[in-house]
Amino acid sequence: MSETWVVVPTCLPIVLRRCHGCASGRFRAHGKFRVNAHHKLLDAWLLALCTGCGDTTRLTVLERVNVRSVRPALLNRLHANDPGLAAELLRDPVVRRRNHIALDWDDAWRLDSGVPGRPRQPEGEATEVSVRFAARIPVRPVRLIAEGFGLSRAEVERLLAEGNLVSTVRLSGKLSGDFTFTLKR
Repeated sequence: MSETWVVVPTCLPIVLRRCHGCASGRFRAHGKFRVNAHHKLLDAWLLALCTGCGDTTRLTVLERVNVRSVRPALLNRLHANDPGLAAELLRDPVVRRRNHIALDWDDAWRLDSGVPGRPRQPEGEATEVSVRFAARIPVRPVRLIAEGFGLSRAEVERLLAEGNLVSTVRLSGKLSGDFTFTLKR
């Protein structure tokens, strides 16, 4: 039996950065941008609100860039507060490094296993599952497998230790790229 699962983002992740107002470390980006022009130079920021006090922080997207060097399509997306652009920029490692931020993807994704109300797998039958990521979301494979098959994480760990759960990639730690595994019962 073969299946395909997809990990899909449901909203923008939490931005992990220290707040200057309340010392909270979590900001929620809503996809709003601020664009400021200084004659021929342009600045653009992604705005995020502190989950503790509501203060706004700016995540630098463009800094003192000549207006002519910015693609018109990008400028239009910035002016339109495109949430897709916000998601792209938050996943961009250059933007994260420039702004000294990390992302918390908890409760910002869902697993589409394609099988609602999964029937219990018959004993002795192997299931090969291909997991695809719609976006580079770091997730523990053990958590995905537990959620996809309706098992506890401890039971998935037991299956892994017994050799009934096999994959070409390491299933401990976090993954954000496509992988496959086989579950034997």
